[in-house]
Amino acid sequence: MTATSYAVEEPVGTPPEEVTPDQIVTQETSSTAVEGPVMSAQEMAAERELNALPEVTGEGDVGTQRCDNPYKKWYALSGRKKNYHIPSWWNGTSYKDGPGGTMTVEVTKSGKISLELSGTISAEAGVLLAKAKTEFGAKVVGELGIGTGHKYTQRIKSGYYGHMRYGSWGEKYNWVKYETSANRCGKKKLGSGSVKMPTKEEGWRYWETRT
Repeated sequence: MTATSYAVEEPVGTPPEEVTPDQIVTQETSSTAVEGPVMSAQEMAAERELNALPEVTGEGDVGTQRCDNPYKKWYALSGRKKNYHIPSWWNGTSYKDGPGGTMTVEVTKSGKISLELSGTISAEAGVLLAKAKTEFGAKVVGELGIGTGHKYTQRIKSGYYGHMRYGSWGEKYNWVKYETSANRCGKKKLGSGSVKMPTKEEGWRYWETRT
C-alpha cells in the first residue's frame, strides 16, 4: 500500500455497534431530508397516562373489575442511543485499507438513508418517528439524502487496518407496542423490537482492526 493511495471499497465488514468518540471523524448537516410527522401535546399526554397502567397478560382481564380508560394501541420508546451511526449500505460509501499508512475515501454514489425497523411484529415507522420527536425532542427525520463527494483522509495506526463507512449520525431506540386490556385497567404487550432513525447529521465513521 502506498501512503497516498485511495482506499479500496470494502464489500463486507461489520463495525462494533457501540460508537466511541474517536470513531466520529466527520460530521456535517444535510440539506436534503424528509422531516416526517409529529404528535400533538394532547396525544402525547393521553399515551403517557395509558403507559402508566400495569402490564397484564390475558389472565389480567378475568373478573368483574372495569375501568374507564379508552381502548387504544400505542408504542413506548426506551433505551435511547444518540450518535448512533446508520450506514449507507450502497456501494461507494464503505472502504478498507492498510495495514498502516493513510487512507483517502470519497462518497462516489448518491442514495437515501431511511428509518430501519426490526421486531417480533410489524410496526408503524411514522408513528415511532413522531413519538421520538415529540417525547424526546429528537431531531430525527424519516429519510436523509446522501450526495456524492465528502472526501476525507485518515492516518491508520501501524499494523492495523482502517475501516471507513459513510452514513447518518442518527439515534436508536427500543420499542414496545401495547394495547389497552379488555377490562381497560391495564396494558397488554403486543410485540417489541428496535428502530434506527436518521438525523440531518451525516459523516464518516472510522474504526480499526488487526485484520
